[in-house]
Amino acid sequence: MPIKTWKTHPTNYVLLEILKKKGAMTDTELFEELNEEFKDLGFKDFNEQLMRLEIGGKIRTTSLARGKRRVELLT
Repeated sequence: MPIKTWKTHPTNYVLLEILKKKGAMTDTELFEELNEEFKDLGFKDFNEQLMRLEIGGKIRTTSLARGKRRVELLT
């Protein structure tokens, strides 16, 4: 039986750290990076995190093409 462990950092902190290290990314690239750390994270939860961070003034998302967004960290 696999053992689940608690993560020491919340999802939004890891998301911000990825953007800080790698710079602006598309939402699918960012989701794949974040999914390596949080295997049980769904795309709906990921979008909620993006929305909360954008409302909080931490990130900016812009539309690139149909269904693609660019996510960048605001400094």
